[in-house]
Amino acid sequence: MANVIDVLPETTGEEMQYLQSILEGMDREKAQNFAMIYRARRKDPQTVLLLALLGFVVVAGVHRFVLGQIGMGILYLLTAGLCFVGTIVDLFNYRKLAFEYNRKIADEVSVLTR
Repeated sequence: MANVIDVLPETTGEEMQYLQSILEGMDREKAQNFAMIYRARRKDPQTVLLLALLGFVVVAGVHRFVLGQIGMGILYLLTAGLCFVGTIVDLFNYRKLAFEYNRKIADEVSVLTR
């Protein structure tokens, strides 16, 4: 049985717990394969925060495009981040946005590696 700390030490909190539940049934080789693919596709919460901050200065909604939320990205782009209110909310919820994206990616990768 693989431990998430061994294969993905950069994860923390809720993401670590979720990944541990996925890795429970995997042997070490499958877990390392999962970690390699997941690490390449995962979005760091700090990157999401920086991209949301970029919405105040340059172009609103870049962080939504990066997270695969194309519709919301276009909406933010056309409305200046919903008049900056949506961007401000996203600045407080950046960890949740990153975790939701990473959880979706983890589910996809776990199906590929089983």
